Amino acid sequence: MNLFKRLFKIGQAETNSAIDNMEDPIKMTEQGIRDMKLDLDKSLEALAQVKALAIRAKNDQDEFQNKAEEYQNKAIIILKKGHSKEMESAEADRLAKEALVQKEMADQQMIRAKEESAKFDNNVAQLQKNIQTIKANIGNWENELKTLKARVKVSNATKSLNKQMAELDSTGTVSMLERMKEKVAQEEALAEAYGDIANASKSIDDEIDKAADTTKAKANDDLEKLKNQLGLSNSKDS
Repeated sequence: MNLFKRLFKIGQAETNSAIDNMEDPIKMTEQGIRDMKLDLDKSLEALAQVKALAIRAKNDQDEFQNKAEEYQNKAIIILKKGHSKEMESAEADRLAKEALVQKEMADQQMIRAKEESAKFDNNVAQLQKNIQTIKANIGNWENELKTLKARVKVSNATKSLNKQMAELDSTGTVSMLERMKEKVAQEEALAEAYGDIANASKSIDDEIDKAADTTKAKANDDLEKLKNQLGLSNSKDS
């Protein structure tokens, strides 16, 4: 049946791992549910039609059964009239015989109507079973649709995150960060080296300035000159 083909197709869509290369499972499931609802409508229409035929066959059965009983009763009445001389015996036999012929025809029609009624009843039972199956499938797949939508949301979010992580590594961001960390370390080392050089240069200049300092020697000379002017110079120094 087309219904089972569609259900199989929906199942394939749900279980296929290559999501990017297949039809949208949500849309496919929704379409499958719509198709099943169309099947349900058609089955309900067919059920109504078959039920109408079953009712008609049952009515025909009752009608032909009543006719058969009616002709049977008429034949009895006619025979009784012939027996009681209310009518000629030959005529009574003829009419009673015709009534029995009509009764037989009504019996045959009643049997056919009964067979048709039984057949239609079986058809009604099968259609009702199919309708219950379709209704159950619709209910199940409507619940599955809710689950599928939730799974697709999770799947899309996970796929997006994994894609971002994959693109992060593929673009060399991690490697770039490692290089930046190494560069900072190099800059820090270079700054420290310049500091050492600056300190070393400053110490050398201080030593040179100290060695080249003539301030004390000049002060000694000035002191001696002042002593000579004042006549305070030691004789041994003269």
